[in-house]
Amino acid sequence: MYRVALAAGFATSLAGCSLGSMPLSSGFTEPEMTTSSLSSPSYKSVGLGGDPSVPRNTQVASIDRAPSGSYEKAAPGVLSDRDYSHTSLNAEMARDIINAYRKKHHLKPLRLNAELTEAAKAHSRDLAKWDRISHYGSDGSNPWDRVKRAGYRARLAAENVGTGQVDFKEVMRGWEESPGHNKNLLTPDATNMGIALVQDPKTEFKSFWTLVIAAPM
Repeated sequence: MYRVALAAGFATSLAGCSLGSMPLSSGFTEPEMTTSSLSSPSYKSVGLGGDPSVPRNTQVASIDRAPSGSYEKAAPGVLSDRDYSHTSLNAEMARDIINAYRKKHHLKPLRLNAELTEAAKAHSRDLAKWDRISHYGSDGSNPWDRVKRAGYRARLAAENVGTGQVDFKEVMRGWEESPGHNKNLLTPDATNMGIALVQDPKTEFKSFWTLVIAAPM
């Protein structure tokens, strides 16, 4: 199933498979943007942080600002039969797997980048908190927002996410087999990447993977 949501300034496609206990994956590509479009985006970025006027130790209800229809939730118990006891992420190994795949397609390797890794971690944490798959954060942010927030000055950026996979090889296999995700993996001009995994056994999705691929200005 493909659901395409258009927003001001960018497009994102959310691809999900609901066959049995198959995990979900979703890919986002931000087209190359000029310096002027970066300085004056056609969409409004959502800032970080809470309302400074709220007194300390006051509990504030969480507000979900992700656009309606921009995310998928897992059916209760759909992945309960899978074993996640050995699920982990070795970022260097994941980089090497991605670079070996890119090399087969005569593309230059990617280098791990701290800012992109932070952007990926922030999104995986947010997906785990809300137990869903999406390219929108609960604060309404999109991948481009998160890359900029992390301090990476990008001229292009792409994001793949996956939920429910047991290991990175399973994630990678799903991304390779999906045209949109595969296109992101093989972004010709990309030079850097960041990758993250957040696990939460209390969620229905269990594992939340985010890959960010980009090139600097």
